[in-house]
Amino acid sequence: MSGIETERKFLVRGDDYKRRAHKSYRIKQGYICSERGRTVRVRLRDDQAFLTIKGPSLDGGLSRYEFEKEITVDEAEHLFLLCDDGFIDKTRYLVASGRHTFEVDEFYGDNEGLVMAEVELSSSDESYEKPDFIGKEVTGDRRYYNSHLLRNPYKKWKDEA
Repeated sequence: MSGIETERKFLVRGDDYKRRAHKSYRIKQGYICSERGRTVRVRLRDDQAFLTIKGPSLDGGLSRYEFEKEITVDEAEHLFLLCDDGFIDKTRYLVASGRHTFEVDEFYGDNEGLVMAEVELSSSDESYEKPDFIGKEVTGDRRYYNSHLLRNPYKKWKDEA
């Protein structure tokens, strides 16, 4: 997949998303590069692996170019050796809402206690139905970017959020 990705991000209230999820999987991801808004990410999602390149954010963090390619698990394990120290560890829950699917991420480790949801849209003005567990919007707030959470984990600043 490649092209412009448009998504909105939100904090999540409660844990009702777990009951409503139609699928979940564990994710481990590391960053080979994360500078000036550009990232190269390696992700292991259960038994699938992906290499993703993202460009700088547009529209106040709402959109950005994304290239993603499935790779083998063995290739991902080798690429993890090139990653910056540390990994993002989370479980992703998929929750249908209207015509969209919200991806809800529950973080572990130094980001324990953080739960965020995102919804991908075809355009910045596309309407969507928010599930009742959706809280404050954090689209464009760099503190909530996964690459930032690796360098400056939630446990260090959660009381200020």
